[in-house]
Amino acid sequence: MTQPVSPPRYDSGKAPAAARPQAWRTLAARADVRTLSLLGVLTVLIVIGGVTKPDEFLDTRNLQLVLTQASVIGVVTVGMTFVITSGGIDLSVGAIVALASVWATTVATQEYGFAGILFTALAVGVGCGLVNGVLVAYGGMVPFIATLAMLASARGLALQITDGRTQIVTVDSVLSLGERDAYVLGFPPLVLVFAVVTVIGWLVLNRTTFGRRTVAVGGNAEAARLAGIDVRRQRLYLYLLSGLCCGIAAFLLIILAGSGQNTNGNLYELDAIAAAIIGGTLLSGGRGTITGSVLGVLIFTTITDIFALNNLQSDVQQIAKGAIIVAAVLVQRRTASTT
Repeated sequence: MTQPVSPPRYDSGKAPAAARPQAWRTLAARADVRTLSLLGVLTVLIVIGGVTKPDEFLDTRNLQLVLTQASVIGVVTVGMTFVITSGGIDLSVGAIVALASVWATTVATQEYGFAGILFTALAVGVGCGLVNGVLVAYGGMVPFIATLAMLASARGLALQITDGRTQIVTVDSVLSLGERDAYVLGFPPLVLVFAVVTVIGWLVLNRTTFGRRTVAVGGNAEAARLAGIDVRRQRLYLYLLSGLCCGIAAFLLIILAGSGQNTNGNLYELDAIAAAIIGGTLLSGGRGTITGSVLGVLIFTTITDIFALNNLQSDVQQIAKGAIIVAAVLVQRRTASTT
C-alpha cells in the first residue's frame, strides 16, 4: 500500500515569521534603553535641583516656568529632528524664529490683532523653510551652506525691521495667553501647544508614510529614489515643516516675552541639534526619535534652571551642557551595544 505523498514545500525567500518580530523587539529594546538613559540623566538633575534649592526648584511655579521655557525650543527641536533624520541640517532655525517674531510684532501687523500676528509668524516661518527647501532639494546646495546663508539673511532682515529696538506687543488677546488665568489644569497654554506638536510629530514620524520616507531618505537617498520616493520633494517638505515649527515657536516666544526682538532665538540651532542628537537621532540620518529629542530639551532646560537658581555663571553652564552631551552619547552607545 503506497503512502500518501505530502505536497512539496517551497522557500519563499522571506525570513521566518518568528524572526521578524524578534528584529522589531531588538530595535524596541534599544530605543527603550536610550529613553531610560535620558530619563536617568533627567532624574539625576531633578534630584540635584531638589537638594541644592529644594524650596525654589520644586516649587510649582518654577516647574511651570521650566516647562514653559522648554516649549519654545522644544517645538523647534521637533522640526529639527525630522530634518536631521533625513540626513540634512538646519542652521537657520534661530534666525527664522527672530525674523518671524519681529515681522509679526510690527505696528502694521498688530493692527490685524491676534489672527494677524499668528498668521504672519507662521507665514514667515514657512516662507523661510520654502527657500531653504528649494535651495537644498532643487538647487543642489549643501544643507549646511544653504541654511547658513538663511541664518545670515534672516538675522540681517530682522535687525533691519526693528532697527535694533524692541517691539512691544499691545494686543491684549495675545498677552493674556501668558497670564496665569489662561492656564489649563495648571499648565500654561505654551506647554499644551508643545505637547500637541510633540504628539503630532511622533505620530507623523512613526505611524505615517511620510515618516517612513523621511527615515528612508536619511538612511540611503539613492536606494529611496530607486524605491520610488521623490527624494527632492520629500526634502522640500521637511524644510517646510522645520519652518512651520519655527513660526509656531516664534508665536509662543511673542506670548512669553510680550515683544519681538531681533536677538530672539539666539543659538536655538545649536540647542535644537544637541537635544536631537543626545535624544538618539543620528546626525548622519536614518534614525530619529521625537521622544528622545523632547527629553533632551527638558535636560538642557533643567540645567539652565538649576544654574540660574544657584547663581552660577553662564560659562560654567555651557561647560556642564557639553559634559552632559558627551556623557549621554557615551551611555547610549554603551547600553545600545550590550542590548
